[in-house]
Amino acid sequence: MIALIQRVSQARVEVAGEAVGAIGAGLLVLVCGEPADGQAQVEKFIAKLLKLRIFSDEAGKMNRSVQDVRGGLLIVSQFTLAADLRGGNRPSFSAAAPPDQGRALYEAVLACARRQHPGVEAGIFAADMQVHLVNDGPVTIPMRIA
Repeated sequence: MIALIQRVSQARVEVAGEAVGAIGAGLLVLVCGEPADGQAQVEKFIAKLLKLRIFSDEAGKMNRSVQDVRGGLLIVSQFTLAADLRGGNRPSFSAAAPPDQGRALYEAVLACARRQHPGVEAGIFAADMQVHLVNDGPVTIPMRIA
Protein backbone atom coordinates (compact mmCIF):
# COMPACT_ATOMS: atom_id res chain seq x y z
CA MET A 1 0.00 0.00 0.00
CA ILE A 2 1.32 3.41 -0.98
CA ALA A 3 0.14 6.66 0.59
CA LEU A 4 0.93 10.33 0.55
CA ILE A 5 -0.09 12.03 3.80
CA GLN A 6 -0.52 15.78 4.03
CA ARG A 7 -1.17 17.69 7.23
CA VAL A 8 -3.83 20.24 6.34
CA SER A 9 -5.68 23.11 7.95
CA GLN A 10 -8.56 22.25 5.60
CA ALA A 11 -9.27 20.04 2.60
CA ARG A 12 -12.15 19.00 0.39
CA VAL A 13 -12.73 16.80 -2.61
CA GLU A 14 -15.24 17.61 -5.34
CA VAL A 15 -16.83 15.52 -8.07
CA ALA A 16 -18.64 17.38 -10.87
CA GLY A 17 -18.43 20.61 -8.88
CA GLU A 18 -20.06 19.11 -5.76
CA ALA A 19 -18.18 18.58 -2.51
CA VAL A 20 -18.27 14.87 -1.61
CA GLY A 21 -15.92 15.10 1.39
CA ALA A 22 -14.41 17.89 3.47
CA ILE A 23 -12.45 18.31 6.69
CA GLY A 24 -10.98 21.11 8.77
CA ALA A 25 -7.61 20.52 10.40
CA GLY A 26 -6.35 16.98 9.98
CA LEU A 27 -4.86 14.74 7.33
CA LEU A 28 -5.48 14.46 3.62
CA VAL A 29 -4.48 10.92 2.70
CA LEU A 30 -3.96 9.86 -0.91
CA VAL A 31 -3.86 6.07 -1.04
CA CYS A 32 -3.06 3.41 -3.65
CA GLY A 33 -3.50 -0.32 -3.26
CA GLU A 34 -0.98 -2.74 -4.75
CA PRO A 35 -1.63 -6.30 -6.01
CA ALA A 36 -0.07 -8.01 -2.96
CA ASP A 37 -2.15 -5.96 -0.49
CA GLY A 38 -4.87 -7.43 1.67
CA GLN A 39 -6.60 -6.84 4.99
CA ALA A 40 -3.33 -7.16 6.94
CA GLN A 41 -1.80 -4.23 5.03
CA VAL A 42 -4.99 -2.19 5.43
CA GLU A 43 -4.99 -2.65 9.21
CA LYS A 44 -1.25 -1.96 9.51
CA PHE A 45 -1.65 1.19 7.38
CA ILE A 46 -4.53 2.61 9.44
CA ALA A 47 -2.80 1.80 12.74
CA LYS A 48 0.34 3.63 11.58
CA LEU A 49 -1.64 6.55 10.12
CA LEU A 50 -3.63 7.15 13.30
CA LYS A 51 -0.51 7.11 15.48
CA LEU A 52 1.73 9.14 13.15
CA ARG A 53 3.01 12.03 15.27
CA ILE A 54 3.09 14.98 12.87
CA PHE A 55 1.05 17.57 14.77
CA SER A 56 2.75 20.08 17.04
CA ASP A 57 2.62 19.98 20.83
CA GLU A 58 2.82 23.00 23.14
CA ALA A 59 6.58 23.25 22.53
CA GLY A 60 6.10 23.31 18.75
CA LYS A 61 7.55 19.81 18.37
CA MET A 62 5.85 17.26 16.08
CA ASN A 63 4.66 15.02 18.88
CA ARG A 64 0.90 14.55 18.45
CA SER A 65 -1.16 12.26 16.25
CA VAL A 66 -4.37 13.00 14.36
CA GLN A 67 -6.15 11.15 17.17
CA ASP A 68 -4.48 13.32 19.82
CA VAL A 69 -5.63 16.52 18.11
CA ARG A 70 -9.02 15.07 17.11
CA GLY A 71 -8.36 15.99 13.50
CA GLY A 72 -10.29 14.90 10.46
CA LEU A 73 -9.24 12.37 7.84
CA LEU A 74 -9.98 12.88 4.16
CA ILE A 75 -9.03 9.68 2.34
CA VAL A 76 -8.83 9.76 -1.45
CA SER A 77 -7.95 6.91 -3.81
CA GLN A 78 -5.08 7.70 -6.17
CA PHE A 79 -3.68 4.91 -8.33
CA THR A 80 -1.09 7.28 -9.82
CA LEU A 81 0.99 6.91 -6.64
CA ALA A 82 2.16 3.62 -8.18
CA ALA A 83 3.62 5.39 -11.23
CA ASP A 84 6.77 3.84 -12.67
CA LEU A 85 8.85 6.37 -14.62
CA ARG A 86 11.80 4.15 -15.47
CA GLY A 87 10.60 3.25 -18.97
CA GLY A 88 10.33 6.69 -20.53
CA ASN A 89 8.19 9.77 -20.34
CA ARG A 90 4.80 8.06 -20.08
CA PRO A 91 4.27 6.56 -16.62
CA SER A 92 3.27 2.96 -16.20
CA PHE A 93 0.70 2.17 -13.54
CA SER A 94 1.02 -1.62 -13.67
CA ALA A 95 2.22 -1.66 -10.04
CA ALA A 96 -1.22 -0.46 -8.87
CA ALA A 97 -3.86 -3.01 -7.90
CA PRO A 98 -6.32 -3.80 -10.72
CA PRO A 99 -9.53 -1.72 -10.51
CA ASP A 100 -11.73 -4.30 -8.73
CA GLN A 101 -9.06 -5.08 -6.14
CA GLY A 102 -8.20 -1.37 -5.83
CA ARG A 103 -11.84 -0.54 -5.07
CA ALA A 104 -12.07 -3.32 -2.48
CA LEU A 105 -8.85 -2.17 -0.80
CA TYR A 106 -10.01 1.46 -0.76
CA GLU A 107 -13.35 0.46 0.79
CA ALA A 108 -11.48 -1.66 3.36
CA VAL A 109 -9.26 1.32 4.23
CA LEU A 110 -12.32 3.52 4.74
CA ALA A 111 -14.13 0.91 6.84
CA CYS A 112 -11.08 0.31 9.03
CA ALA A 113 -10.49 4.05 9.51
CA ARG A 114 -14.16 4.67 10.35
CA ARG A 115 -14.14 1.92 12.98
CA GLN A 116 -11.22 3.57 14.76
CA HIS A 117 -11.55 7.31 14.19
CA PRO A 118 -14.43 9.80 14.03
CA GLY A 119 -14.59 12.33 11.23
CA VAL A 120 -13.50 10.23 8.25
CA GLU A 121 -14.44 11.70 4.87
CA ALA A 122 -13.71 10.25 1.44
CA GLY A 123 -13.49 10.78 -2.26
CA ILE A 124 -15.22 8.51 -4.79
CA PHE A 125 -13.21 5.64 -6.23
CA ALA A 126 -12.36 6.06 -9.94
CA ALA A 127 -14.16 9.42 -10.19
CA ASP A 128 -12.63 12.49 -11.77
CA MET A 129 -11.98 14.42 -8.57
CA GLN A 130 -10.69 17.87 -7.75
CA VAL A 131 -8.86 17.98 -4.43
CA HIS A 132 -8.51 21.32 -2.67
CA LEU A 133 -6.23 21.67 0.33
CA VAL A 134 -4.31 24.05 2.49
CA ASN A 135 -1.14 22.17 3.42
CA ASP A 136 -0.19 23.05 6.98
CA GLY A 137 3.55 23.51 7.46
CA PRO A 138 3.83 22.26 4.75
CA VAL A 139 4.02 18.71 6.01
CA THR A 140 3.86 15.99 3.35
CA ILE A 141 4.96 12.44 4.14
CA PRO A 142 5.13 9.42 1.82
CA MET A 143 4.34 6.03 3.36
CA ARG A 144 4.61 2.50 2.01
CA ILE A 145 3.24 -0.51 3.87
CA ALA A 146 4.23 -3.96 2.64
